[in-house]
Amino acid sequence: MSDSSTQAHSPHGTPKQGHAASKTALAVGAIGIVFGDIGTSPLYAFRETFAGTANIAIDRMHVLGVVSLIFWSMLLVVAIQYVTILMRADNKGQGGSLALVALLSRHIGKSSYGWLVVLLGVFATSLFYGDSMITPAISVLSAVEGLTVVDAGLQPYVIPIALGLLVFLFMLQARGTAKVGALFAPVMIVYFTVIAGMGGWQIIQNPDILWALNPYYAVMFFVSDGVVAFLALGAVVLAVTGSEALYSDMGHFGRGPMRLSWFGFVMPCLLLNYFGQGAMIAGLPPEQAAVVVQNPFFLLASDEWRLPLVFLATVATFIASQAVISGAFSITHQAIQMGFMPRLNVRHTSETEGGQIYIPVINWALMVAVIILVLTFQSSSNLASAYGIAVTGAVTIDTLLMAVLLVGVWKWKWWYAAPVVALFLIVDGAYFAANLTKVPQGGWFPLMVGFIAFTLLTTWARGRKLMRAQMAEGALPMEIFAKSAKNSAVRVPGTAIFMASSTAGVPSALLHNIKHNKVLHERVVILTVNIDEVPYVDASERCEYHDLGDGFYRAVLHYGFMQKTDVPEGLKQMQQCGGEFDMMQTSFFLSRQTLLPSDKPGMPIWREKIFAWMLRNSATAMDFFKLPTNRVVELGSQVEI
Repeated sequence: MSDSSTQAHSPHGTPKQGHAASKTALAVGAIGIVFGDIGTSPLYAFRETFAGTANIAIDRMHVLGVVSLIFWSMLLVVAIQYVTILMRADNKGQGGSLALVALLSRHIGKSSYGWLVVLLGVFATSLFYGDSMITPAISVLSAVEGLTVVDAGLQPYVIPIALGLLVFLFMLQARGTAKVGALFAPVMIVYFTVIAGMGGWQIIQNPDILWALNPYYAVMFFVSDGVVAFLALGAVVLAVTGSEALYSDMGHFGRGPMRLSWFGFVMPCLLLNYFGQGAMIAGLPPEQAAVVVQNPFFLLASDEWRLPLVFLATVATFIASQAVISGAFSITHQAIQMGFMPRLNVRHTSETEGGQIYIPVINWALMVAVIILVLTFQSSSNLASAYGIAVTGAVTIDTLLMAVLLVGVWKWKWWYAAPVVALFLIVDGAYFAANLTKVPQGGWFPLMVGFIAFTLLTTWARGRKLMRAQMAEGALPMEIFAKSAKNSAVRVPGTAIFMASSTAGVPSALLHNIKHNKVLHERVVILTVNIDEVPYVDASERCEYHDLGDGFYRAVLHYGFMQKTDVPEGLKQMQQCGGEFDMMQTSFFLSRQTLLPSDKPGMPIWREKIFAWMLRNSATAMDFFKLPTNRVVELGSQVEI
């Protein structure tokens, strides 16, 4: 499927020229927004491999082995698994674990293992929250720590400066990122060009490092230092952090432009820098190399250029952190729309870009977590112990989902799919196993965040299903109600819209209204908002309605899981339910359920209490569906599950 975002035609050129120009512009934009996370990994990935817990000897053989591992990891995991294979698995242009789950569910949802696919996708999403907390902390800290290379006396100021920058970053979110985002691409292009130039200069000085392109040196590293090489994988994987983000952000730019950015610019720049760091270390005497390896990225630059490099790297990590925070907002919005999270206050910060959103509760939760991480771990090296396990866990889950995709959706023969899946499972599984050794040093943190998020997401989905089933048990068919109610209540002028979560039965708000107020409006519309398993629903397919007679209508508004659910705007497109909707003559009736935990089979009592707490603290339907505040009536009811 071609990317619709690249189908523009230039008014001054041929369609082909316009297509190429549009693709290039999107590719440039992707450099600024998408590749910040993986692009700032050179600040700490190579350093942590040698300076971390693996305790690797610094000599030619080991430097070549580490650089070879980084090269082949980037090639296999990022270039082949994500950019080449998984980017083909788009759900109407969208990528990411939840979008992949929605795609798979449409094809194998009713199979015996469909539930397992959903759970795997939800767990991968849960792990992302741990990653989105650690990435800003480790990225900004590693950049500010460059000040100590310029002047060791600046060490006491590293944490206060990093905290100040991070707090400023989170305070910025409420304003939206459109204006700042315009600067992202030029800054990141300068950053990638600079790090490539620094690395290239070192390679010229010591071209022997190019032998690392040969996988022989990666293999020999394992042959000669089995356990040490295995532990080193826990740091080498830092070079590919951000690969899941590439897949998740595919919908913003399209896979064509992102592939162009990756293969044509970002990957060569990153490899030049990693090879350059290796060339510099390999060309030094062992005593000097042991000192330089403590911060090789900044020592690639000469003395007079180090301070400007620190500033450039800090801005780059700021941009990388922004991308991860925006990703947390986006994935939360998807989870809400797909029924894995309660309604939250979602603010759209752009009138033209639907993907630019701000979720206050997620923003402040991330900020508190990041501040705690910085104050607890104190340095990027300590944080590196916590980093990686969330990423490798998500990547391993994506590999399992990819196996289902190849066989269940793309219909590959198992003897074709098995070797491909086995290769990536061995590689990704080795990285995940190596990172499990870091659990006592800090790897417990993203796992803890992941399990908490997984519990909340699955509890909400299960509780919501049970509550709907309980409410549907005694539901009266709407057709029967309409016939019996038309003469049993006074009809008053205007329109009443009763919001209903199900397309069957009578909403409890309607029953309560006729029971207590004993009136019905001239036009009664039972409205359900359906979130389909696609990112976007075309406006022509938005509305569906059924005339039940006697002024009763059942209507459905369809939205994709990436779209804003603006009910008044959707009603403007619906002319069939007895004419246009005048908001000044329309009242919205909402049902507000209070959950009573009970001993009924369904969920353990502790999960019922969690679900009840989430239900109490969810945003009201009035805010979520953008209903006019002065036209809403809320009626409560109690439900046991």
